[in-house]
Amino acid sequence: MSNQPREEIKQLDQSYWAIVKRQFKKNRLAVWSLRILALIMIIGLLTDFIANDKPIYCKIDGKSYFPIFKDYAVSMGLSSWPPELAKVIKWSNVDYDSVIFPLVPYSPASTDFANAQFVGPFADQNVKSWRWKHWLGTDDLGRDVLSGMIHGTRIAMLVGIISMSIAAFIGIVLGALAGYYGDDKLKTTRGNVILTLLFFVVAFFIAFQARGLAISDAFAKSAFSGMMQIFFSFILFFVLMLIPQAIAFLLKGIPFFGKKVSIAVDIILMRLIEVLRSVPTLLLILSVIAVFKPSIYLVMIIIGLTGWTGIARFIRGELLRVRSLEYIEAAEAMGFSRARIIFKHAIPNSLTPVLISIAFGVASAILTESSLSFLGIGVPADTITWGKLLSKSRAATEAWWLAIIPGFAIFVTVTIFNLLGEGLTDAMDPKLKQ
Repeated sequence: MSNQPREEIKQLDQSYWAIVKRQFKKNRLAVWSLRILALIMIIGLLTDFIANDKPIYCKIDGKSYFPIFKDYAVSMGLSSWPPELAKVIKWSNVDYDSVIFPLVPYSPASTDFANAQFVGPFADQNVKSWRWKHWLGTDDLGRDVLSGMIHGTRIAMLVGIISMSIAAFIGIVLGALAGYYGDDKLKTTRGNVILTLLFFVVAFFIAFQARGLAISDAFAKSAFSGMMQIFFSFILFFVLMLIPQAIAFLLKGIPFFGKKVSIAVDIILMRLIEVLRSVPTLLLILSVIAVFKPSIYLVMIIIGLTGWTGIARFIRGELLRVRSLEYIEAAEAMGFSRARIIFKHAIPNSLTPVLISIAFGVASAILTESSLSFLGIGVPADTITWGKLLSKSRAATEAWWLAIIPGFAIFVTVTIFNLLGEGLTDAMDPKLKQ
């Protein structure tokens, strides 16, 4: 009995996140979902070392090579293949002194014509040894399904993480501004408002529309080049948006242009969210993808640019509550800048519902990408994803493994993120913080 008060005092002394962690551990489904997610993440990180037609290590004529690492350097433009390896077409036919192949000695694009036309995982396969067996069967071109599933894992994780990182950044910033400033706290000059609206259209056209062909060509060359072109477009857009600020500063001496007006940030953001949510997300993504050449990274960016509305609504609601608390009023009384108050004090204490929204958003992003891949839209022909493997089963209903295995992977991944979201919802419930 004497230990009872101590345990209660110890629980009261625990930090907020310690309480959340303890409550989360009570949800066994959420804990196991987190463990499965960790395994999926490890597979995604080590994809090329688990399934690849290139050796991890090999020795040819007394020289040692690490072809997978070399392939990374070549793809980034940091190196080039040595002459003795540059002409290798099929790595399994090279005469090695010694070699270490990955666990699955196939890349998702490598074809095995001896086992083409949908060879099942339990069917007789024309392979030289069990080491080269297609454990999950092949597709119509003889491509290994297991290798495609492993590489599809990395695509699914990248889509979820990158797209929701973009969505979280946009949603948190816009939602925080709307929640903190409301409709009357943000004031600027009339000239600034007029010039910003005019230059926004011009800057968007120059930075994105006029450079659409350059962005598409860059993505066709490599994902890195495409991402750099988009990054440059954003930098160009923000630089161009500084022009109206400078002009408005020069015109503020004129009474008409220098008059202070309030910007209804909250109303503008909420109307924008309503417009975006009224348009089907998949239809909006399809209309944007139609302008550019297919690229999986472009799909990630578009999903991120269209998936921020829910996060913005959550963070806005939290900021409406937080901005009236004592520590925010104290920061304002001490003369801290509004940017410091928002990003250092208000947002860090308002992220609880955002984490839950991100967990559900990752599941939605993976499902959206799988839907696009299934339809054959927005993803290059040489990129193997779970949705693309699943679409192969439409042409051959007898190839059951192409329907069940990718479908099960999508189901499991989406489910574990939903279970994580539900676990976070329960763990962060104020009623449970005792």
